[in-house]
Amino acid sequence: MMNIKTVSQCTLEEVLRAWNKGFEGYFVPIHMTAEMFLQRLVGEGLSAEHSIVAFDHNEPIGIVVNGFRHMDGKKIAWNGGTGISPNYRGKGISRLLMEETLAIYERENVEIATLEAIKENSVAIALYEKYGYVITDQLQFLSGEYEVKVEHTSAIRVEIIRPEQLPHVPFYQEDVPWQCSWHSVKQGEARVFYNEANDVLGYMLYKTAWDKQGELERVILYQLEVVEESNIQLLPRFLASVTAHKVNITAVNFLASNPATSYLVENGLKVTTEQVQMKKQC
Repeated sequence: MMNIKTVSQCTLEEVLRAWNKGFEGYFVPIHMTAEMFLQRLVGEGLSAEHSIVAFDHNEPIGIVVNGFRHMDGKKIAWNGGTGISPNYRGKGISRLLMEETLAIYERENVEIATLEAIKENSVAIALYEKYGYVITDQLQFLSGEYEVKVEHTSAIRVEIIRPEQLPHVPFYQEDVPWQCSWHSVKQGEARVFYNEANDVLGYMLYKTAWDKQGELERVILYQLEVVEESNIQLLPRFLASVTAHKVNITAVNFLASNPATSYLVENGLKVTTEQVQMKKQC
């Protein structure tokens, strides 16, 4: 007998089993421990009351995690992952979960539904398109070693702020993939860059990871934006404000069209995963 429960109605063990079985053999390995799942639930603002698990009798066989936010005065929903246990794929479970998810969105008065899908996952993309989602952007994960090369000497003022302050910065891009929004990076840092006339040149939102020796090990970029494309030559200065040393950089879900994406690829980073961003007007 097939039934659906909310994550809040399930044990943590059931939810983890649904997640880890649901993403078994997936394009990108995303096995989670209990700590990782709970951190993600809280850190990315996901809702246990509105995320769902499908059961076949007592066996958890599928999961969808959902979150809600307001952006530009509209209520936005994010599907942060739909996974089906390998033995149940191709048997209509994903359609069952999608229909239940969209019913939840309707009850919650969602205006725009969003998600990301791995670019090669044509089966999932076709399913989402069937339910009214359209591809709006191409996204890339980048990773690699970066060495700062700073040549320009024009004065730049750097202001270090909390991620929560970013929406008050002129030119802040609010319409970004869910995981790149300041809401999802509250444990991170933000920097805003100004010229001598106090005009905003650009900003970055990021986290830093440190090794046991207290050395900077990695910079994880969530947003790196310039106000004008002509400011692209300032990106080395932006990055040098975090570290002047060679460093590993990971960029999360950067728009393929962002000039910063091209700059990072030209300077040592490789594209590790490509996704599509999809949206549905509800």
